[in-house]
Amino acid sequence: MSNKENEDVGAVPVSPVIIHKQYLKDMSFENPNAPSILKRGDQRPEMDMNIQLDVQKIEDDEYDHFYEVLLTLNASAHRDGQTMFIAEILYGAAVSITGLEEKQHHPLLFIDTPQMLFPFARQILANVTQAGSFMPLQLNPVDFRSMYIKRFAEKKAAS
Repeated sequence: MSNKENEDVGAVPVSPVIIHKQYLKDMSFENPNAPSILKRGDQRPEMDMNIQLDVQKIEDDEYDHFYEVLLTLNASAHRDGQTMFIAEILYGAAVSITGLEEKQHHPLLFIDTPQMLFPFARQILANVTQAGSFMPLQLNPVDFRSMYIKRFAEKKAAS
């Protein structure tokens, strides 16, 4: 590798977010009307989907800025007034942030970290709905930046 290539590689910025562990914290799947609801119906199911984010600072001897980021996915499907399934996934990560002032942590914890976690939580949700004998629920990508702006702009306007 030439010196020029080494310089280019060295210029790549290092992310201030370090994900130490990712984990499934909690999962629930209910299939309350099986097996009758599993029959093919003519009607498309009505879907309800909700995404929540929670961040908690964790006291740690090794890291000054250590957090738990939790991504919660809630999904339910109904057809003809009957519940097909109800699913909830809590997917978490233990993360630390280095090299930034604490006031800069907020968007990293509510935008960048969930963006990294979402594909894993999405796959778990797809697997559990398929295990419940439904088509795998494949969620579209989520724009966490827009969610952040909407959520915290509303809070700022209210204060």
